[in-house]
Amino acid sequence: MPEGDPGLATRLIAWQRAHGRHALPWQGRDPYRVWLSEVMLQQTQVSTVLTYFEPFVARFPDIARLAAAPLDDVLAAWSGLGYYRRARNLHHCAQVLVAEHAGRFPRSAAELVRLPGIGRSTAAAIAAFCFGERVAILDGNVKRVLTRVLGQANDLSIAAHERALWVQAEALLPLHDIARYTQGLMDLGATVCTPRKPACLLCPWQADCIALAEGRPEHYPVKTRKLTRGRRAHALLWLVRHETGGEQVWLVQRPATGVWAGLWSLPEFEAVDALRALAVDWPGQGQALPTLAHALTHFDWALTPWRLVLPAALAPAQLARLEASLPEGRWFSVDTALKLGLPAPVRKLLQPA
Repeated sequence: MPEGDPGLATRLIAWQRAHGRHALPWQGRDPYRVWLSEVMLQQTQVSTVLTYFEPFVARFPDIARLAAAPLDDVLAAWSGLGYYRRARNLHHCAQVLVAEHAGRFPRSAAELVRLPGIGRSTAAAIAAFCFGERVAILDGNVKRVLTRVLGQANDLSIAAHERALWVQAEALLPLHDIARYTQGLMDLGATVCTPRKPACLLCPWQADCIALAEGRPEHYPVKTRKLTRGRRAHALLWLVRHETGGEQVWLVQRPATGVWAGLWSLPEFEAVDALRALAVDWPGQGQALPTLAHALTHFDWALTPWRLVLPAALAPAQLARLEASLPEGRWFSVDTALKLGLPAPVRKLLQPA
């Protein structure tokens, strides 16, 4: 039984030193960069995070400047990464760190996990990488690695079974080199022990892996509770007017909770017919554009943009009446809009060809 075998940790540490990843921009002992990377990497691929990480750090180089920034600026820098609650939690956590911890991260996982938006695995990663604490992580990649090597076939959608896996993860921890061991687990899950077609012949744990011995590594981890995906369809009003400075677009700020919370977006309607009914007396000619397919965590969203360009010679009183009939919002130049926190489909629409 591999659980508790110190040889596992020794082989993983040696493998990481020889074959692991060593040039990721967040690797090191800076808790700000480790924390930011852990949050960005939640449900997001490394290749995507690499395009966002350095620009975000350049804009908000430390906790103090992140905490002091307007939330709109943080959402704008996050725009396109998705799962925007992460950005709001990141901003709130920075403010708590400044207000209650003098802008410094606590040094233990037990204290870190009390901060807003920091879960048990993220807290452990910060504590292990930055402060050398002997503590286990258990993100998605690590769950896959450990359930395979241990042959852990219990359903992880049941909380008691996940708690049991935490205990097993802690039992495997080495006495030394905790940062390299932790990085090795991450690297193994990301590059070798992949969800499909794992490269088992390259794995330092192949001789001990129960899933490989069974000939079915892809069977693990077991999680029977499946997400039921829904479907939604809405229309987006893309209302344009031309001013001396160029094209302007009407945007609304979405509510503080729900999908795209706090982002600026085109006004949303139940259907294009509802838009046409609203705009029946408006000047200009509206046009329905091809529907955009947008996948979110829990549902697939069909979004049909309806673009209407207002005449340049529109009288101020007529424009005022039209604005009064719109969902509450404001005009932005396209250049300014693209600097806001925008949902990815809206950003694609507004981006000049």
